[in-house]
Amino acid sequence: MSAAEPRSPNKKLTSLVAGARDTFPMLVGAAPFGMIFGTLVAASPMMPWHGQLMSLSVYAGSSQFIATGLIASHTGMLVIWLTTFIVNLRHMLYAATLLPHVAHLPARWRWLLGFLLTDETFAVVAGYHQQHRQPEEQRTAHWYFLGSGLAMYGNWQIWTLTGLLFGTLFPQLQSMGLDYAMVATFIAIIVPQLNRLPQFSAAVAAGSFAYLLQGLPYKLGLLLAVLTGVVVGMALSKTAVSTKDAQ
Repeated sequence: MSAAEPRSPNKKLTSLVAGARDTFPMLVGAAPFGMIFGTLVAASPMMPWHGQLMSLSVYAGSSQFIATGLIASHTGMLVIWLTTFIVNLRHMLYAATLLPHVAHLPARWRWLLGFLLTDETFAVVAGYHQQHRQPEEQRTAHWYFLGSGLAMYGNWQIWTLTGLLFGTLFPQLQSMGLDYAMVATFIAIIVPQLNRLPQFSAAVAAGSFAYLLQGLPYKLGLLLAVLTGVVVGMALSKTAVSTKDAQ
């Protein structure tokens, strides 16, 4: 046994805690978002446990909001599935970006980290990999990923439950402007990622289409904007890789 092996559990724990610690600002931004979701469920035809189960199993904030609205509108299940699928297509870009850092892990790790991957966790983990490139730091990077993901997951469950339990006491909670905290959080996530052409172009394309198509029913404008952003980003990313390989 080498001298470094006894210290490995401490390094794993240190990385786990560091991931949760670096995600703390994101937890603050997601808190009102989760509470508003719980409140919307409490005011919808859904049972409270449906909302909590959705947070536990689906764990996708924007998709949960859209699905709740569609359920309240008595939309067909196929439309709900397709809608939430398209909204979550952006995770393909997240996964493609982080894949080189997790490809060596066993399947059980990849499935777990994939489930815990959110916009906030992606921003934190991608930043970590950009700043910590040493082999020693990369060896426990998946524990950092896990710490960030678990922090966000636990935070989302707590605030969903809070909204479900106390949402009826504040029926106008969603109109109090608390959702601006999540908007500010997303701005903080997105802006640092716009330093490359694929990301910048995807953001411009998605934003432009979201504005131009905002009048479409069933939030179809948002869905088309997301799909457009994903297609533009992936196309430019592949072009960049092909150009690099050709050189």
